Amino acid sequence: MTERKPTGVSFESWVDKQIREAEQRGDFSALPGFGKPIPGLERPYDETWWIKAKMQREGLSVLPPSLTLRKEAEDAREAVSDARTEAEVRRLLNEINDKIRKALLMPPEGPPLNLRPFDVEAVLREWREQRGRG
Repeated sequence: MTERKPTGVSFESWVDKQIREAEQRGDFSALPGFGKPIPGLERPYDETWWIKAKMQREGLSVLPPSLTLRKEAEDAREAVSDARTEAEVRRLLNEINDKIRKALLMPPEGPPLNLRPFDVEAVLREWREQRGRG
């Protein structure tokens, strides 16, 4: 805890003294991110940056659940092309298919889902052909 500001000392010089002493003790060198560039400094200023950062850290989305699931399905389809094994392809597709089936039973809020579960075997055939294993 810091000491109280003595009377007769300007607030600014007292604060500067506190900061200087903390620097000399090394209090700032143990902080997370010390010596690293400030993330996002090169981007243009956005007054809602802190809201966006908080939402990203918390895994929140402003999209309706149906659109979020469509995006997940699209991302899963793209991830399949980067998959290294058939087991990985099956895992990716089965995970998204489970979510799609649940959403079809209990439609989420937002625009219509317009999704069907992926045909795992058909996607696997395409995946094999892309790799010349068909």
